[in-house]
Amino acid sequence: MERGTERERGLNSSFVGVIKRTGLLSAAAKMRLFLVQVLVLVLVLASGSRAQKLPTRDEGLFQMQVQDKALFHDSSVVPDGAEVNGYLFRDTPKRYYFVVEEDNTPLSVTVTPCDAPLEWRLTLQELPEEASGEGSGEPEPLDQQKLQVTVDEGTELFSYKGNDVESYVASSSPSGLYQLELLSTEKDSNFKVYATTTPESDQPYPELPYDPRVDVTSLGRTTVTLAWKPTPTGAQLRQSVQYCVVISQEHNFKSLCAVEAKLGAEDTFMLAPKPGLDFSPFDFAHFGFPSDRNDFGKDRHSAFGVPGRSGGNKALPRSLSASYAPRSRSDIRKVCIGNKNIFTVSELKPDTQYYFDVFALNGATNMSTAYVGTFAKTKEEAKQKTLELKDGKVTDVFIRRKGSKFLRFAPVSSHQKVTFYLHSCLDSVQIQVRRDGKLVLSQNAEGVRQFQLRGKAKAKYLIRLRGSRKGASMLKILATTRPNKQPFPSLPEDTRIKAFDKLRTCTSVTVAWLGTQDRNKFCVYRREVGEGYSEEQRRREQNQCAGPEARKKSEKVLCKYFHSPNLQKAVTTETIRGLEPGKAYLLDVYAVGHGGHSVKYQSKLVKTRKFC
Repeated sequence: MERGTERERGLNSSFVGVIKRTGLLSAAAKMRLFLVQVLVLVLVLASGSRAQKLPTRDEGLFQMQVQDKALFHDSSVVPDGAEVNGYLFRDTPKRYYFVVEEDNTPLSVTVTPCDAPLEWRLTLQELPEEASGEGSGEPEPLDQQKLQVTVDEGTELFSYKGNDVESYVASSSPSGLYQLELLSTEKDSNFKVYATTTPESDQPYPELPYDPRVDVTSLGRTTVTLAWKPTPTGAQLRQSVQYCVVISQEHNFKSLCAVEAKLGAEDTFMLAPKPGLDFSPFDFAHFGFPSDRNDFGKDRHSAFGVPGRSGGNKALPRSLSASYAPRSRSDIRKVCIGNKNIFTVSELKPDTQYYFDVFALNGATNMSTAYVGTFAKTKEEAKQKTLELKDGKVTDVFIRRKGSKFLRFAPVSSHQKVTFYLHSCLDSVQIQVRRDGKLVLSQNAEGVRQFQLRGKAKAKYLIRLRGSRKGASMLKILATTRPNKQPFPSLPEDTRIKAFDKLRTCTSVTVAWLGTQDRNKFCVYRREVGEGYSEEQRRREQNQCAGPEARKKSEKVLCKYFHSPNLQKAVTTETIRGLEPGKAYLLDVYAVGHGGHSVKYQSKLVKTRKFC
């Protein structure tokens, strides 16, 4: 037999190190471990993969091995105490191997499906009990071995089929080579594997409380409040734990990697390898390995997200940040909220069923545990009451911020035209009119507006008024088929009041405003305001629908009628007397229509002279 290759000698030297560290074992035990080495070599070579050293539990040796990327080009070995990511092509099985070095060793193996249900089974390979050798503890070179190792299926310890996170746990396991075989029959799929021989001290997955259910404590039309009992891991082990909430309209999720696979987060999974190429579950460019401290409980999970040598306060990995949001689909949301165990989900759709999941994440290991998820249906949108408009009657309408109101107008008799009068008291509003379901008008309206539509026999009109985004809206609306007299006074395009500074005295001010060709009644009111009164306050108090009836009698200056056939000359002036020197006053002009409805011009802030 020719001498072994460099890879074979590397595999051999790895087990020499293992046997040297177990010098107190019997010669038979040492030989048994050596047989494990030979069997692994045969298995790897039989599968067509290049051989590699087995990661050892010895921290120093493991540190040395992982620094050499050439030792980890193959994906068939699971390190003890580290979670690895894997990828399966559909209907193509994949095998993983790991070694238990001593008899009566605890063993825990956890498999987490991500994209699809998996079939997996765990077997213990049969090994010969006796073999040639001096029993010195030093194995012979590979080219001198005469052993005949038969590869068989081994003894099945556990099997599972499904998409749950499932574990095999044994308090006492024999030493030897363990094989984990996985298969995805539905589609190409991601998965995670974690194996450890010290499950009691590791505890990389956060522990669930005695009641792991997620409860819905409050339900609204667009919000749902969730609550759950905290994991005992943070308090007992003093580990950094935070919660991530997932909202979906499809179904509940059984693992966080299933969520991330659905979201398609680029920084969660490595890209799927091309068939026929080697694929390593380790990407050492993103690894953080532990320091030389003996802080074994914190530093041994070295595969993902462990802080470097600097120590100190351990920052959560980027994927655990509360502000982190992967590139998400519209029907799935994921938000990490720190260590709070109450969370209100907002911006939901009314009358829609949602599924809610909570995951506890261990900040030291970046491994998660799923609570028992729940689902709830948001409440229905409150049904809009439709107001009936009566022909020729003014109706007052109040609309909440960003809200809407619906009105219905059904003329009793046949008609040729329909006229809508709209008086927006504050900001502009949007009006939409549908005649027998067909949209015939859609405009924004500010101040007093008039809209005339062609009539239709037995037609019914549905009016939708949409309020302002700035705040609540108030308006008056009238619909009629007999527009003989307008309910609101006609107004000029410019409703400002102009004050003449040169005509200002210590006791009077002179102002002017525009009129129209229609004869209207104008009433002027004044109100003394303080020194700190500003234009901003004036704008906030601007309500065009508040008429003279809301003012004090002492504030009234005069009322007069005015119009002009010539619009160019439709200007009127008025001098307001009896004011005090150096005082500020707010002036208002109201135009009163034939039906008694008034419209206020824009208020004007004036000030008398202090010295004359």
